[in-house]
Amino acid sequence: MSEYNTGLLPGPRARQIRELRGIGTVNIQTPNHIIDAKATLEGRPSRAEAEAAIRTLLRWTGDDPDREGLIDTPARVARAYEEFFAGYAVDPVDLLARSFEETDGYDEMVVLRDIRIESHCEHHMVPIIGRAHIAYLPAGRVVGISKLARVLEVYAKRLQIQEKLTAQVANCINDVLKPKGVAVVVEAAHQCMTTRGIHKPGVTMVTSRMLGAFRDDASTRREFLAIIGGQRGVAEG
Repeated sequence: MSEYNTGLLPGPRARQIRELRGIGTVNIQTPNHIIDAKATLEGRPSRAEAEAAIRTLLRWTGDDPDREGLIDTPARVARAYEEFFAGYAVDPVDLLARSFEETDGYDEMVVLRDIRIESHCEHHMVPIIGRAHIAYLPAGRVVGISKLARVLEVYAKRLQIQEKLTAQVANCINDVLKPKGVAVVVEAAHQCMTTRGIHKPGVTMVTSRMLGAFRDDASTRREFLAIIGGQRGVAEG
């Protein structure tokens, strides 16, 4: 077994929602949500149009976008959004294109643990902050460990719901690498719940996607959950 610690956690079959000690667990079986990054970027509004929209929003709040403290805010927000949503310009499949077959017969679990996630809720466009664990069982091919984290980052840097993000990461790895199994677990705090609406800070949501051996073999699943459960972190937000 190969384990790489970078600070999370799970459950069995389709579309169950549990409440246990303040943690909601959602297990999903949805197809990968594919977005054509190039098509998404074509025809988008210009930078000037985006900044004008932000000025309108500032006026809508009741403030003056021409006052000293806000004069540069539209440009700053546009730059920030370019970073927050940079995932639309990247095809995650390309990140996994280069793999290695010289593994000296290694066929045990590869686990990338405690990967920080920074995303944005597609309903309110507020932050989703948390951590993820990713594991796969190689079937003759492995990739550099940073590539798994980059796949996660590409999907996270799009407007998301956590269930979809979890499925997208697992399905992408499974479709490209064709491993014996893939497991992805995400634990995150949603500011649409902690700083607005019902205002419930300290609540985290846990989602899991198990494919192949991780779904079919209980002992493989237990091994993975034991690894990530040993240092369960608390999502920030």
